[in-house]
Amino acid sequence: MKNCIYILLLCGITTLSARAQQQPAPNFELYILAGQSNMAGRGYVTGDFKTEGNDKVYMLTKDNTWIVAKHPVHFDKAIAGVGPGLAFGIAMEKENPKVKIGLIPTAVGGSPIEHWLPGAYDPATKTHPYDDAVVRIKEAMKYGVIKGIIWHQGEANSTPEKVKLYLAQLKELIERFRALANNPNLPFVAGELGRYRPEFATFNSEIVKLPAMVPYTAVATSEGLVHRGDTLHFDSPSADEFGKRYAKKMIELQKTIKK
Repeated sequence: MKNCIYILLLCGITTLSARAQQQPAPNFELYILAGQSNMAGRGYVTGDFKTEGNDKVYMLTKDNTWIVAKHPVHFDKAIAGVGPGLAFGIAMEKENPKVKIGLIPTAVGGSPIEHWLPGAYDPATKTHPYDDAVVRIKEAMKYGVIKGIIWHQGEANSTPEKVKLYLAQLKELIERFRALANNPNLPFVAGELGRYRPEFATFNSEIVKLPAMVPYTAVATSEGLVHRGDTLHFDSPSADEFGKRYAKKMIELQKTIKK
């Protein structure tokens, strides 16, 4: 039944098997959401965030079915809440109303970038962040086309020793994602860590170097964003605003590639 609901919503085709036999829909534009807890979202789902959404923006659920996107988009932990993904998807649909947007949530709270290697295990969540993401991305690609990646990760790699290695690790990760999507120019937008912790400043001074190191990448600023009271996770309005900033950078990158 849930497969049929997806097909009726997305394509007007009556069975999942019939849809799977066709080529991915070019007007179903997919975006990978990856990283750790601030991408997964830890903002509280209250007020207007309970109903935020767009009937042309979908998300891939934990059991790999498509539904209209709502908070929380992620499911990595029971505390998943408002993150940047939904606002990002809504902004991307507004930029091109002729398409539908599919969000592929893959972020894992607490995961360092070392756990985003093939075969790497994250003991805290008992998951394989990269391998699990690959499975979900391949499933999503049956239905649409990967158009970009948004990434927020680094709190677990913010010590001076780890920051020195970070850009090289991130470059390698981007290359793997691009190979998976069969697009060497796939746009990739990273985000700064919250500016509310002094120790995150060193990481932020490094991540802004990414566009000079890797083509078709950008960095979304966290300037002015605030935490939810724990000096770690963005509050709901900040996460929502961050999603819009990610979208702005993604749109800029996409226009550059089209030239």
